[in-house]
Amino acid sequence: MTGPEHRPAFGLSFDPRALTDLLQAPGDIRDLALAQLQDVVNAQQFGPKLIGELADYRKLYVDHRKAWRIVYAQRPAPPDSAHRTEIHVVAVRPRDRHEVYNVARKRLGITRRPVSALAHAARSRSPQLETRRQVPKPSPPPYALPGLPRPALSPTPKDRTL
Repeated sequence: MTGPEHRPAFGLSFDPRALTDLLQAPGDIRDLALAQLQDVVNAQQFGPKLIGELADYRKLYVDHRKAWRIVYAQRPAPPDSAHRTEIHVVAVRPRDRHEVYNVARKRLGITRRPVSALAHAARSRSPQLETRRQVPKPSPPPYALPGLPRPALSPTPKDRTL
């Protein structure tokens, strides 16, 4: 639907740092990201919701390998906007090592809460899950090894008569 009668469903805004992210991304990623944002603004696509501290935000997979992500929120538009709601882009980054989510948290001022002792215990690895270690087999007694003398046996009554 292109033409003068088509109006996007949502406005679009960027965190200035997210706009820098987009401009610094490789050309193919930038083109794909803009095409996906256009689909979101036209209400043709919505990314999955995030969880945890970013529960009010959504993500978009930019490329087919899902290596690049967009983190955005749907929020009320400013009063002077032509739209009631807008898509606000927070970060456009690679997903590698959760970079996009860490950057989004930082930009939103979300600090990681310290974990309680109970939560830490629940998240730690159980020792039963560790790989089993090889228990060394007991070695043979030294007299069983070839080349070593056998222990002297006490003489039997039969040997004493000789």
